[in-house]
Amino acid sequence: VNVNIKEERRPQASAQLCAENVAMQLERRVAFRRAMKKVIQGAQKSGAKGIKISVSGRLGGAEMARTEWYLEGRVPLHTLRAKIDYGFAEAHTTYGVIGVKVWIFKGEVLVKGLAPEKDEAPEKENSRKPRARKERGKNQCQCLKERNIKSR
Repeated sequence: VNVNIKEERRPQASAQLCAENVAMQLERRVAFRRAMKKVIQGAQKSGAKGIKISVSGRLGGAEMARTEWYLEGRVPLHTLRAKIDYGFAEAHTTYGVIGVKVWIFKGEVLVKGLAPEKDEAPEKENSRKPRARKERGKNQCQCLKERNIKSR
């Protein structure tokens, strides 16, 4: 059995470590909003382009479980070439289990040698000219008034 251990250069940019960090703070009874915001700030400083954190369960010991989440930057979950790191951890509190999910967007992966695709549709903004405004003189205003009177 061969095991290679690699050191995480930027622990604030690792989604799993961020999730475990929030879970550990929740177990130590730190306010969940403060814990989430602190992790978001650390990830932004370490170079992440976006981060989303979701915490769900009996937050603050409330009877009804709920989900709260914060999003900073952009996290394009539907983009296939986006490099998104995902982490999940559970905090076992006296009220029950609180789940923590973290998504960290690290950038888009582009294949070497291929340029990013551009939209094939021509731009419509440049091809269309705005219409000139018609000035309403005394005659036009008078005609409009006459039409309104006739229609009544």
